[in-house]
Amino acid sequence: MLAPMARSLVVKVTAGTDSPERCAQAFTVAATAVAAGVEVSLWLTGESAWFALPGRAAEFSLPHSAPLPDLLDTVLKGGQVTLCTQCAARREITEVDVLGGIRIAGAAVFVEESLAEGAQALVY
Repeated sequence: MLAPMARSLVVKVTAGTDSPERCAQAFTVAATAVAAGVEVSLWLTGESAWFALPGRAAEFSLPHSAPLPDLLDTVLKGGQVTLCTQCAARREITEVDVLGGIRIAGAAVFVEESLAEGAQALVY
């Protein structure tokens, strides 16, 4: 018997071009969950922080993987995308720099979302 589906999914992606398979897997899982009707919150941390900037997802390529801009667009349209506050600061990224629909928030918000009733958190 299958376990009941989580009502919300919090996906933290720490990898970017430094670990393309982990990165693509996180975005794929988040976009697939959105398509399945799950409430999704995708967190861009570490090297994935760069994907909050316009055009950066288009620079990512991984054979046999869905295009990262399409996956990101799916999550932006049906879920929430958040750029880690500290990760943004380390890269000198501000709210005026990021794609529309992406918020910048810190660890307290991540913890709150991850511990919410019915939430499942995944870290890639």
